[in-house]
Amino acid sequence: MTNNTLQEIAEQLNKAKSVAVFCHARPDGDALGAGLAMCIALQNAGKSAIMCCEDLPPEKFSFLSAMKQVRRGLPTKTEYDTFICVDCADVARMGLFAEAFSKFTGATINIDHHVSNPGFAKYNYVTVCPASCEILTDVLVAANFEITKEIADLLMLGLITDSGNFTHCDVEAKSFETAAFLRSKGADVNLINYNMFARQPKERAILYGRVMNGIRFALDDKLTFIVTSLADLSDTGADKSLTEGFVDFPLTVDGVEVSISLMETKKRHYKVSLRSKGKVNVNAVASTFGGGGHILASGCVLVGELEEVVEKLTYAVYQNL
Repeated sequence: MTNNTLQEIAEQLNKAKSVAVFCHARPDGDALGAGLAMCIALQNAGKSAIMCCEDLPPEKFSFLSAMKQVRRGLPTKTEYDTFICVDCADVARMGLFAEAFSKFTGATINIDHHVSNPGFAKYNYVTVCPASCEILTDVLVAANFEITKEIADLLMLGLITDSGNFTHCDVEAKSFETAAFLRSKGADVNLINYNMFARQPKERAILYGRVMNGIRFALDDKLTFIVTSLADLSDTGADKSLTEGFVDFPLTVDGVEVSISLMETKKRHYKVSLRSKGKVNVNAVASTFGGGGHILASGCVLVGELEEVVEKLTYAVYQNL
């Protein structure tokens, strides 16, 4: 992969006139924060810009009004000169927009923090760090875009959520320096923390108790599994998006090194989320099954009976312990 310089990315942003910004499907705080911060910064600079995602933001992000800008479709009447993808480890993660991005003949820019990112755009700026929003802060400053309070809130959202509120072991001084800069621009840390880590609907609380009651341990309690079935979602009335953060709880148990969350998306299909305390590279585990992400947080998709899926993942983690 050829990684461009920060200045080269800034130059492309300043050249752009009509831009579509994309993030990965089933967006989290970092994807939404990075994509919308980029979109609004471009708009404030007098450029035409929209933000597209296969899925609309989960309700819990609605406390930030910018979330209303996310579109599920790309207007075809508009002529774009630049496509920007943020927080996507590979082009396929854009879902419905992957083909359009791959075939686009204008400038394509890939800004991301995943170690598995192969550099799939014409211009790539990939730096391994806790959050894409940490990178986006540097990118927007380098492009001389104004960091308004609205943009600072979006960038702080991604930084806080993807760093586990600054608890992940890959957090370094740079992350705190970025947070301090965003706070100086008006980012409301209290508002973000309350909505991300304290506030939850009744359905999530009931689903959480149900899922955690079935926690499974393996490999001498170094590995845990939690499973959210379609029946769990149906019985509790909870949306799939409400499971975000579930995978982190088992890591609080003494001795656990890896936590794996399995979410049933349809019969015999499981979305797999992996988290590590640091001893196990879960990106290597996920890569075994065609997935990827970070050393500490990765994902993949597996098809098969539940016990078969659990067995495969257990062996893959065992090989990387």
